[in-house]
Amino acid sequence: MMSTPGLLSAFRRTALVLALVAGGMPAFAQESTSQSTDQSADRSATQIASNQPVGDVVLIPNRVIYPGQTIELAALKQVTLIAGKHKPDGVVTRAEELDGKVAKRTLLPGRYIPSTAIREAWLVEQGASVQVFFIAGGLTISATAVTLQPGAAGDLVKVRNIDSGKILSGTVMADGTIQVSAS
Repeated sequence: MMSTPGLLSAFRRTALVLALVAGGMPAFAQESTSQSTDQSADRSATQIASNQPVGDVVLIPNRVIYPGQTIELAALKQVTLIAGKHKPDGVVTRAEELDGKVAKRTLLPGRYIPSTAIREAWLVEQGASVQVFFIAGGLTISATAVTLQPGAAGDLVKVRNIDSGKILSGTVMADGTIQVSAS
């Protein structure tokens, strides 16, 4: 059966008029989202339309974060996964786990953030002058040293004693000093 161009055009005009009069899909989506603002502003339109339960919530970058950059909450957005979809293992999902951390590799917008792709911010930088302490009972020995590698709190780093030139290994403390032990 062949259709004539005039008949097809008239059918399209009628369908368009009916869609405009009835309000079409945008009005339905708008109505659904306005009803859901009280419940959850972060729910996706797909979940609202299908009345599915909300899935897992994850944080993803909203811009490119390059290696060495500090991750700020402004660079992240919270998204809700479609119900039935689960986040992969080893993915960071909470803001507390990301705020102030540093990217070890490039983090792309819209992608999960693996826990292996972030690290703590360095407390001591490579080449910085630091105080080194040796504490044994009541004895405390302090010296000035230069770090040979960067480190965060709790990291084991190598330092060179400025006076003797000897290389020591010590733990970075929360205040940025290095504590060495007898070896």
